[in-house]
Amino acid sequence: MTALTVYLDRRQLAILLMGFGSGLPFALAGATLSWWLSRAGIDKTSIGLFALVALPYSLKFLWAPAFDHLRPPAVFRRLGRRRGWIVVIQLALIVAILLLGRSEPGAGLFLTGVLALAVAFLSASQDVVVDAYRIDVLEEVEQGAGAAATQTGWRVAFYWVAGAGAQALSDFTDWSLIYAIMAGCMGVGLLGTLIGPEPAARVRPQSDDRTGPRLRAYVVEPFRDFMTRPGWGVILLFALLYKYGDAISGIMTNPFFVELGFTGVEVAQVAKLFGFFATIAGMALGGILVARWGSFLSLLLGGLLQAATNLLFAVQAHLGHDLGMLYIAIGADNFTGGIGSAAFVAYLSGLCSARFTATQYALLTSFMAFGRTVLSSGAGWFADQVDWVTFFTATAGM
Repeated sequence: MTALTVYLDRRQLAILLMGFGSGLPFALAGATLSWWLSRAGIDKTSIGLFALVALPYSLKFLWAPAFDHLRPPAVFRRLGRRRGWIVVIQLALIVAILLLGRSEPGAGLFLTGVLALAVAFLSASQDVVVDAYRIDVLEEVEQGAGAAATQTGWRVAFYWVAGAGAQALSDFTDWSLIYAIMAGCMGVGLLGTLIGPEPAARVRPQSDDRTGPRLRAYVVEPFRDFMTRPGWGVILLFALLYKYGDAISGIMTNPFFVELGFTGVEVAQVAKLFGFFATIAGMALGGILVARWGSFLSLLLGGLLQAATNLLFAVQAHLGHDLGMLYIAIGADNFTGGIGSAAFVAYLSGLCSARFTATQYALLTSFMAFGRTVLSSGAGWFADQVDWVTFFTATAGM
């Protein structure tokens, strides 16, 4: 199999489009929402607390077993277990995104928070099944390409569409129309689900029809199986903390850009468009490094570089509204983040048992999300207490 042949497959195209469908709602309930809140005059402490909206990404392992074992609603069962559930969730996401766009943060922040939480819950649920689909439908030799495909689709949606597109449009139109357009873009992910083949049935844990044995087989066994791995506790701690410093800084970048006077178009062209290419380049290099060096050295290099590039935002804070420096800071941060992400996804995917794909991958990424959400929810308060130079220097230390 040549280097390019692995990508020339209908499954990889489906995974690419599903990745797009995952990245879109993640931005709309996260970074893009924080930009909207900043433009609406919401204080930084409240914006920081909105990180808690992403709590479902940290808790998705609790309901992930349902997607490993329960069948989707009857009308969607002909698509299969994986694709049927994905379509159900994607349709619900379209409705939730439309409703979020019709909320008014300045007049009722609580309602905006509730609707954002609904989007995040559905988005996290979609991630559970899409990740399981990717791992189930590909052979081991294809997993690296699958990780690259889903990450590329995710970043196209996150950076270009729900990121750059939404933020640039916010200079010219209202947010209800923007979120309606984004809801329509969920059709890309839906298309990917419909064109992809259903994975072959995997061997499932056996149980009788009684509630106790069924509960053990569906809920307890995936975690018991994971805990047979040497160093499983350290693995979970690693998943929790690997992206922690970047999570703290990332939550406050949009309020930071607003305070420095960058426009939506400027942020879109640098942070979302240019930043996208920097991330893809970093991911490509990360994939090469994993193949040549293995996971440990690749993850170590990515982690050190991610920490170091946070200092560039401290330089940006000192210089103020300097578009050239913004290119440097965003480019370096996204490039190194891409290296770390490619190695991280490949590493976590390789830890999952075929019998419990959805549950175990959800467990690992839930710990990662917990560091990004709950542990970083005080970022806004911290930013209110110190200047931006101190803030970004501290995140490098974290």
